[in-house]
Amino acid sequence: MDVTRRRLLTLAGAATLSGAMAGALKAEGLTAEQAGAPAAQSTAPLFALTRPVHVGAVCLRARNMGLLKGYYTGMLGLEVLAETTDEVTLGAGSVALLHILSRPDAEPEASGQAGLYHTAFLMPSRTDLARWLVHVARSQFPLVGFADHSVSEAVYLADPEGNGVEVYSDRPVERWLWAGDRVSMGTKELDIDDIFLKTQTRTDRDDYAAVPAGLRIGHIHLKVGALEAARGFYNTGLGLDVVAGDDQRGATFLSSGRYHHHVGANIWDSRDAGQRQDSMTGLDWFSLQTNDDTILAARKAELAAKGFAVSEIDGGFEALDPWGTRVRLVKV
Repeated sequence: MDVTRRRLLTLAGAATLSGAMAGALKAEGLTAEQAGAPAAQSTAPLFALTRPVHVGAVCLRARNMGLLKGYYTGMLGLEVLAETTDEVTLGAGSVALLHILSRPDAEPEASGQAGLYHTAFLMPSRTDLARWLVHVARSQFPLVGFADHSVSEAVYLADPEGNGVEVYSDRPVERWLWAGDRVSMGTKELDIDDIFLKTQTRTDRDDYAAVPAGLRIGHIHLKVGALEAARGFYNTGLGLDVVAGDDQRGATFLSSGRYHHHVGANIWDSRDAGQRQDSMTGLDWFSLQTNDDTILAARKAELAAKGFAVSEIDGGFEALDPWGTRVRLVKV
C-alpha cells in the first residue's frame, strides 16, 4: 500500500500528503486557513445526475486532438464513441461526455482569460475512485494534488494542453452539512490509506480495466471576470441556486436540487476578463440537461428577457454567458 501512496505523492510533486493537499488547495483557490472543517462519510452514487438540472457534456478545442484523445482514453479509460478528422467524442457506458475539436491553428489560451477551470468527472463509487487511483499511479499520470472536500474526495490533474481535470467520488448526501441553503465544503488531507483499506482495493496491480459505465461529469468549474455577473447568468438566468462561496473567497458555487455544486465560477486568475476568443484553445461549450419541459421553456425565456444571446439547437437552446462561453440546456 505504501508503495502506491509514495507513487501518488511523487506524481503530485509532493513529499507528504500535506504537500499534495497544498496542490489541491491551489487548484481550488484556497489557503489552508480558508479550508473548512470536514463533514462525515459517503453518498448515494450519482446523486448529482438525479437533480432537475445537471451537467451533460463538455467540448474542448485542441491544437493536438490526438494527444488529448490519448490522454483521456489512457488516464480515465474513456471510450471512443465517434471520430472524424475534425472531432472525437469520448464517453462512458455509451454516453457522450467529452467532445474534442481539432483546431491545429488555435492559439494557446492566454493567461487571465475566462473559460474552463476544470472538468470534474464523478466516479460512481469510492471503490471506482480507489481502483482509478491505483491505475494513475501505476501508469504514472502526473497529478496536481488531492484533497478531502467533506462532501467529496477529489484528485486534480491537468491535461497536456493545460485544461484542468478533477476526478472525484461523492460522500453520502445525508451526511453533507447544510446551514439553510448553504452547504459546507471543507478541504483537508485526503486519507489515501483509508480509501484503499475501506474499499479493499489491491494496490499491487492495476484492476481499472475499463472506465466505469456509470462515470459522468458531476460538475464544471469556470473562470469568469466577475462573480456578480456570473450569478446574474447562472443563478438568475439559468435558475441554479447559489449554495456556497462568496466574493471574499473569489468564487461562487451553484447547483440544482441541493447538490453541492454543478457549476463553480471563480475570479482567481481571471478578474475583469473580457470576451473569450474563439481562436484560442480551451472550452468550446458545455451542456446542462433536464427532463422537464417547464424548466427548459422558463430558462430560455428568462435569459432572453435579460438580454442574453439565445439560439435554438437540437433538443433545447444555447446561450452565451457574459464572457461568451457557450452554455447549452437540452432535454434528455
